[in-house]
Amino acid sequence: MADQPLEPGQMVDGFTLHERLHTGGMAVLWRVTHPAHGGPLIMKVPRLKTIDDPAAIIGFEVEQMILPTLSGSHVPKFIAAGDFTAQPYIVMQHIEGDSLRPLLDSAPHPAHLIAPLMAKVALALHDLHQQHVVHLDIKPSNIMLTPQGEVVLVDFGLARGDYLPDLLAEQLRVPMGTGPYIAPEQVMRVRNDPRSDLFALGVMMYHLATGKRPFGFPKSVRGLRKRLWRDPTPPKAIRQDVPPWLQEIILRCLEVRPDRRYASAAQLAQDLQNPQTVALTERAARAYADSSLVVLRRWLRAQNPASLVSQSQAVSRQLAAAPIVMAAVDLSHEWEDLAEALRAVTRQVIAIAPEARLSCVTVLKTHRIATDSHLDEEGRNVHVQKLVALKHWARPLFAGDHPSVLEERVTCHVLEAPDPAAALLDYAQTNKVDHIVIGSRGAGSIRRYLGSVSAAVAAQAPCSVTIVRIPEDGRPLLSERVAALQPDSETEAA
Repeated sequence: MADQPLEPGQMVDGFTLHERLHTGGMAVLWRVTHPAHGGPLIMKVPRLKTIDDPAAIIGFEVEQMILPTLSGSHVPKFIAAGDFTAQPYIVMQHIEGDSLRPLLDSAPHPAHLIAPLMAKVALALHDLHQQHVVHLDIKPSNIMLTPQGEVVLVDFGLARGDYLPDLLAEQLRVPMGTGPYIAPEQVMRVRNDPRSDLFALGVMMYHLATGKRPFGFPKSVRGLRKRLWRDPTPPKAIRQDVPPWLQEIILRCLEVRPDRRYASAAQLAQDLQNPQTVALTERAARAYADSSLVVLRRWLRAQNPASLVSQSQAVSRQLAAAPIVMAAVDLSHEWEDLAEALRAVTRQVIAIAPEARLSCVTVLKTHRIATDSHLDEEGRNVHVQKLVALKHWARPLFAGDHPSVLEERVTCHVLEAPDPAAALLDYAQTNKVDHIVIGSRGAGSIRRYLGSVSAAVAAQAPCSVTIVRIPEDGRPLLSERVAALQPDSETEAA
């Protein structure tokens, strides 16, 4: 194992060290180049002589193991690594930009700045979770914002992969994380639940909105355990200008029990991108921390760690239980039978996913050039009328459930666009939709020649698609799931 300090101009496995960019307590970051690798590169080298914490060394091994498995625009590209038998290092893409730490230092900030930025972070987390990895150390210094406005997650030393050994859990018996951001289940040494990252994101949003940390900066396990029974002061009690929808989102992320938080980062991002559709519960109006009686009940539950641990589950299983399903609904009166059939199939799809979020979407077609009137012949707002009709269509899907179930699991959206297929595809892409259910009006000669909305959606959708059609011959309704990006399978169900 190398024990000599590195110097500018030195070469390590073909990489030339140029300048020391940062010296932290655990590692040193160098700007490096290599003739076989273009673009800006960074080398991360652990400070072995100054590290007295075995978790730091294990964490470096974890990052060496996990980073090569990751891909996409929200993580640095892995280049190379050296093991501890010679010179340990990780070389990766150098992310231009700054971390979110300065934003936290200048908090509080208005909701219109917080929401779109945190939506980007949530989407980056969803991309990570889809690769079966939980970050488990989400904090401002581990989130980079590029000059192009893209979010990149860094530092995977505490991360956990579903299909990789958990070296930290195997070798250590203490909670791992950063004090202000660690989730309650992490305090109990649960390291596989993606909703832990959402708790940390809730802590960030709370700080950005109020200028204060919801749980302070505890430095002991005893201090960390308090969040198992103590809830934070509601943001509006600190700053009255925090809107109800933002308080609802923040406090939902900070729930002690993982099953009371958002079911996925994609569902959180959807609310941050569409604040007008956020379902407001008692959280939104909360003005005080919970009563002593509620806190006492939580404290008693916390004495049985198994009750909290049992609510957590691996990232792949959690995402499978919490897809975003989009029902593309045609509300024309002449297609009422199709709308009813679409509702029946949608009910079947969401029944198999207990934490699914249903997005009911209809398109109000506009002209490309002419100015469209927003009023009908009777002077009523067409957009509002469509929205009311869409909510009426969705209500029977959860008949018998508590009204809050409909509010938290269903959102309704009226899109205005000249091209319905393009509008639906854009919504699906932006909101990370996992499954589209869409109706087809039939197969007339004009429709076969010009193409249908459903066919265009099935051909280009970034997810699976179910097309629902009622044949002209009156045969029973059938539906067929169509795999995304497989043109040979893009056939309407008959």
